[in-house]
Amino acid sequence: MDKQAIIDRIKEHKKQPNLRYQLKEKVEAFTDRLFYTLFDIDTPVETNLAELEATFSVLADLACWEVERPCKKVWENYVVKLPQVLESLNLDAEAIVDCDPASLSIEEVYMAYPGFYAIAIYRLAHELYDMGLPLVPRLMTEYAHRQTGVDINPGAQIGKSFFIDHATGVVIGETAIIKNNVKIYQGVTLGALYVAKKLQRTKRHPTIENNVTIYANATILGGNTTIGENSIIGGNAWITESVPPNSTVFHTPEIKIKTLPNAI
Repeated sequence: MDKQAIIDRIKEHKKQPNLRYQLKEKVEAFTDRLFYTLFDIDTPVETNLAELEATFSVLADLACWEVERPCKKVWENYVVKLPQVLESLNLDAEAIVDCDPASLSIEEVYMAYPGFYAIAIYRLAHELYDMGLPLVPRLMTEYAHRQTGVDINPGAQIGKSFFIDHATGVVIGETAIIKNNVKIYQGVTLGALYVAKKLQRTKRHPTIENNVTIYANATILGGNTTIGENSIIGGNAWITESVPPNSTVFHTPEIKIKTLPNAI
């Protein structure tokens, strides 16, 4: 097969006319600038908001393939949400400082805690998800996923003062509902009982009520599963049914210790 034939075959199989990877790259740059605008004391807010608006216009052109959808107008509604998002994130940071004895300062939380970063990008993406902007919110949370190991779908609904400790391996599905003052640890999955395309418009992921703590590697599945308020879910628990308020759920593995005879 000659060179031109190879080129022609490749072009023949490039079937997605709207697949432009520059969108992914520009979303990542937009996400970084947005994060710095909200938190970095040396980043000028006014200047950066103007640059973010210009970048967002480019993202809208790349992501909105349907001419009828006025994606560029989303920015006007989004920017007014940013103070409220920042207020929520400050509460998340304070919850981490209050709950984690290893945290030495709130500045450490903002700069060094992967759980906080993942929550921050989720909250910023969630507002765009609610406004119906295609693809961009998912690219934002996948960017955070790649950096932190935390996979939060932008469609999830998360309340105030949310705390993810250690972070790595956490998965929170699109229709999960997490209420206020919830703490979760590494490896926790809030997922679906099973996957089928016909369930796209249904609630597939669990609801976590106020003041719940979920320890490492617990798995909670199903759209009808609710963890009642003030409950504690122990590590490695597998839950597919609702748990009443004020409950403690734990997994008890069988552990055997064999003592070897002293070497002669």
